[in-house]
Amino acid sequence: MNRPRPFFLDLLAIRLPIGGLVSIMHRASGALLSLVIPALLYGLMLSLRSPEDFASVQAFFGGWIGSLIGLCLLWALLHHLFAGLRHLGFDIGWGEEKLRARLTAKLAMAAAILLVGLVALYNLMNAGGAV
Repeated sequence: MNRPRPFFLDLLAIRLPIGGLVSIMHRASGALLSLVIPALLYGLMLSLRSPEDFASVQAFFGGWIGSLIGLCLLWALLHHLFAGLRHLGFDIGWGEEKLRARLTAKLAMAAAILLVGLVALYNLMNAGGAV
């Protein structure tokens, strides 16, 4: 009797459709937003403790690392919002056909990236890089 060979699924070689990618990124952005809440609350606590601590938090988010973190969190928030609205549309029966599902997936990704890009550009032009 021949035993079946083990099946190796190479996840990096699979090309997901755009809807699958948006769905996975929706879950990842939600997890990221949930995990970062304690750090944001700690930063808020520091900024309210004293004027010196407020200045240090402001200096951190005014630097390039803080700005990058802020932009990543903004992308996660916007992507999670737009992908969530897309999934709510599926719940009411809107956008389930193949072409519309692909279109809404592309729109959700593009809207989040475009808005983050606009915020980054605005900050570079007006605030010197601070988010």
